[in-house]
Amino acid sequence: MQFTVYAAIGALIGFFSGLLGIGGGAVQTPLTVLAFEAHGLPREHIAHIAVGTGVASIAFTAAASTLAHHRHGAVDWSLLGRLTPGLVAGGFAGGYVAQLLPTAWLAIVLAVFIGYASAAMAFELRPAPHRGLPGAAGLAALGTAVGMMSTLVGAGGAVLLVPALTWFNVPFRRAIGTGAAIGLPIAFTGTIAHVLGGLGEPGLPEGAVGYVWLPALVPFVIASMLLAPAGARLSHRVPVRTLRRVFAGTMFLLAIRMAWSLARG
Repeated sequence: MQFTVYAAIGALIGFFSGLLGIGGGAVQTPLTVLAFEAHGLPREHIAHIAVGTGVASIAFTAAASTLAHHRHGAVDWSLLGRLTPGLVAGGFAGGYVAQLLPTAWLAIVLAVFIGYASAAMAFELRPAPHRGLPGAAGLAALGTAVGMMSTLVGAGGAVLLVPALTWFNVPFRRAIGTGAAIGLPIAFTGTIAHVLGGLGEPGLPEGAVGYVWLPALVPFVIASMLLAPAGARLSHRVPVRTLRRVFAGTMFLLAIRMAWSLARG
């Protein structure tokens, strides 16, 4: 039964990763927390294990989604290369800081940003036509911010990066494909940080490697990798306007979920 539940969560995340480039952590984490509570995992470790396991699964989901988008020519590898140093640095920093600091204030900032970005996409607010991508320093800063925030709150980096890239006039489908690809460096560095952060922690369940729990990771990975290509194929068949609105609606729901979680404490 637990395998089926985790596989269902993985399938949902994999499909949306392919469709919208979203890694899915902001959706996967609360669902995983509920599943872990039902499974009887130690309550004091559930939140960290949910985030750590979710980040680890993103690496595999992102690989399947990125390959599918690459076949459609929708991944800007040059841009990804310029963002990666910041993503790696931010991912490592966020993974360690997450073990030390409460992240409620970061979630507030993220919820406000996501809410604004979703409204801008829903109402099709256009950036200035002359605006282009920033230079090396600006892209490094953007990558660092995305990597740190993603790892801290367990949210996929595309939720932050796709609106930023469209603000810089990157075509929407290319922004989605590149957003899917950034899950690779974020997940890799974030997974290492969560594994190292949980090593030696007493009371972790059997099958845990640091804060990554393998009995949930395996079904997450299998189901998400199967569904990610289907979502990516669909993203290249629906009109861009429809795709923007679906992305905006999904981001708005994520912002509402974060605000509700904070209101409940």
